[in-house]
Amino acid sequence: MTVFAAVQRSSDEAVLPSREARLAYRGGKDGSTAGVANGFVQGNLAILPEKLAGAFHRFCQLNPKPCPIIGMSDVGDPRIPALGLDLDIRTDVPRYRVWRDGEVADEPTDIMNYWRDDLVAFVLGCSFSFEEALMEEGLPIRHIEQDVRVPMFRTNIACKPSGPFAGPMVVSMRPFKPADAIRAVQVTSRFPSVHGAPVHLGHPHLIGIKDIAKPDYGDPVPVADDEIPVFWACGVTPQAVIANAKLPFAITHAPGLMLITDLRNKQLAVL
Repeated sequence: MTVFAAVQRSSDEAVLPSREARLAYRGGKDGSTAGVANGFVQGNLAILPEKLAGAFHRFCQLNPKPCPIIGMSDVGDPRIPALGLDLDIRTDVPRYRVWRDGEVADEPTDIMNYWRDDLVAFVLGCSFSFEEALMEEGLPIRHIEQDVRVPMFRTNIACKPSGPFAGPMVVSMRPFKPADAIRAVQVTSRFPSVHGAPVHLGHPHLIGIKDIAKPDYGDPVPVADDEIPVFWACGVTPQAVIANAKLPFAITHAPGLMLITDLRNKQLAVL
């Protein structure tokens, strides 16, 4: 199930940059997906047993800023044709996280050995999709310039709970000069299905971030004296929620290492 039309077959499907990227990761390539397969939608991943899928689906509906659903698998099916005709949830992410009782138990490059017939995969919108639009406006993206993962932080912003799912919103941060920050708000407002406009600008301590140089996920990037940190809701939020709920078993992507789909970023723009 997905809120977008399925990708269509085309004669050049085999050479789509998105498919080439997935094949590379399927073959064992590692590393951040920021800036990879420009023009194509990337997604956060959360895989849960069917008995928890309903509560998680409602959690996403209650918290659409950090958890916008762009695709969902059938029970036990590792494929989501609407996001990629040959996409395989078990192999096509550079690195996964396997969670047991709220702790990371493994970080494999595929989850073939962990896949079960009762699992449901959720793909959530990722801010990497709106970064393309920001760069087209000439706005610099610091973590792409430095070839590192975007910095992400747990906040004191509470998500609306659903069943066992409750906890803090995670945000991603990009520094901008004030005028550029205003333009970034305007640009990203056009992409509500990939987090939309920022949730906070400046003053990290007001949302519970003690040290901007020490992200909870990803890598630190410098914030210049004439810049302000700009914070967007982040699809890593389920990882904080899964840790908080101490679920017996769950699988996510490793932060910053996303699922690349065959959807086009331009399909997500509302204006």
